[in-house]
Amino acid sequence: MELIVHDEAVAWYKDELDLEKGAFVRFFVRYGGCSTVQKGFSLGVKLDAPNAIGVSTVKEDITFYIDDHDLWYFEDNNLIVKYDEKLGEPEFHYEK
Repeated sequence: MELIVHDEAVAWYKDELDLEKGAFVRFFVRYGGCSTVQKGFSLGVKLDAPNAIGVSTVKEDITFYIDDHDLWYFEDNNLIVKYDEKLGEPEFHYEK
């Protein structure tokens, strides 16, 4: 699986979370919400030092990652984080 974070989404996270170089942004599975890949679960986002990185990408010296124990959620889909200009926030896409 791949984790792809578009530049516009990176800019949004930097601004909203006041990120500095060297920061770690974790996408994690949480119970509840709605998802197109796992019913009854959704993705959360938090600043968190990694334990066991399953997949990651580094943009502008910021590491975006998913822990190894959360990879089940994606069912071999890539996570693509884009920025939705109409909503003014990131959106998650899952693609094989």
